[in-house]
Amino acid sequence: MLKDMVVELKAVVAALTEKLGQNSRNSHKPPSSDGPGAAKNFGKPKPGSDRKRGGQKGHRGRHRELLPADQVDAVVDVFPSHCEGCAKPLPKVPDICASRTQVTEVPPIKPHTTEYRQHAVTCTCCGHATRATGSGIIPLSPFGPRLMALVALLSGVYHLSRRRTVQALSDILGVRISLGAVSAVEARVSDAVKVAVDGAWQVAHQAAVKHTDATVWLSCGVTRSLWTIATSTVTVFKIVSDGSSKIVAPLFDSLKGILVSDRATVFSFWAMHRRQICWAHLLRKFVAFSERGDAGKQFGIDLLSYTGLLFEYWHAYKDGKIDKPTFVAWMKPVQTQLETCLRRAVAAKIKHVSGSCDDILKHQEALWLFVQRDDVEPTNNHAERELRQFVMWRKRSFGTQSERGNIFAERLMTVSHTARKQNVNVLAFLTECCRAQTSGTALPRLLPTPP
Repeated sequence: MLKDMVVELKAVVAALTEKLGQNSRNSHKPPSSDGPGAAKNFGKPKPGSDRKRGGQKGHRGRHRELLPADQVDAVVDVFPSHCEGCAKPLPKVPDICASRTQVTEVPPIKPHTTEYRQHAVTCTCCGHATRATGSGIIPLSPFGPRLMALVALLSGVYHLSRRRTVQALSDILGVRISLGAVSAVEARVSDAVKVAVDGAWQVAHQAAVKHTDATVWLSCGVTRSLWTIATSTVTVFKIVSDGSSKIVAPLFDSLKGILVSDRATVFSFWAMHRRQICWAHLLRKFVAFSERGDAGKQFGIDLLSYTGLLFEYWHAYKDGKIDKPTFVAWMKPVQTQLETCLRRAVAAKIKHVSGSCDDILKHQEALWLFVQRDDVEPTNNHAERELRQFVMWRKRSFGTQSERGNIFAERLMTVSHTARKQNVNVLAFLTECCRAQTSGTALPRLLPTPP
């Protein structure tokens, strides 16, 4: 009886010790969960260096480029008054090779307010007073398109709280606006960009390769699931009730293209031969194996070695150091040895190791697609980077408080991330959307017209 208790307690201690040692390098935890200074404890300390901080000697510096002449608002010509050689007065002769220095300043910002006066005119025949309706002349919103776009930019893209948005508009622009008005503006801008967001979703559905990832999101204090689908041209976001296959599968429409993701069971609806499993996730799993205190440690070390070769060969190919046939040839023995190591780990029947290795082998068909296709990467870093801003937003706030708030967050983040991929100015695009909504004209395009 006592021996059984000792065995049980040892198992509990081992599990707690393993959990205590989890960090962003050996688990699914994000780097932000490691805490300040945690990186110093990862692996071996870096050797000291005699180099000073900052740019080194011979380093090509970066400087602010001068604006072209047509973008300069004012020019001040400075001439020498006397000759340095004989001290004689010098004429003011322009030098075509004059040394140029530019100073940029922001003038005081004063909001422009237009007052519409609806006059009542008394008829000289019947004496009835008729007041102008202003229909088609007076805008429906008390705020102009650019100001509405700026409000949405501050709260939905730069993630200022509504109170901070009110303060920023007052301090920077001298605009007075209430918290309720900020909420109303968010709703109007959300409606204005709907067409553009729908277009981004269509492109994501038809993409040949798409990366996807998810994180948690708070809505009215309830944990929900936030998903992203990222391609080379668009990034779309969606907040759903949970991360089950039934809820997530409709986000991918007709299931076209290659899906790059982790091994989550939620992706069971996607054909395995059209998937690429993220090797960065597998790398962290192998790091966790290598830090164990049992027989799983050596399997982790071996798997890390093969994974290191995988990334070394892939980077060599991407950097142009080896050609495609060489890359494919080098990867064949890596694939064989790594899969053999996984099978040996499964046969060893090590708790928390053999089961994971068996699951990886079940995804065998989705491990090596990046070797054959140049448009597929071995990691899901693209989707993880796209989610990062949303994660930071969640950490600084209480999430959203309504379904309207969820839609605003999804749409504004979709517009901002996609606009930057298209080299489109986010504020300018939001302004044009608001202007088109107000005037009833055609909405601007976020994506180029297909050929």
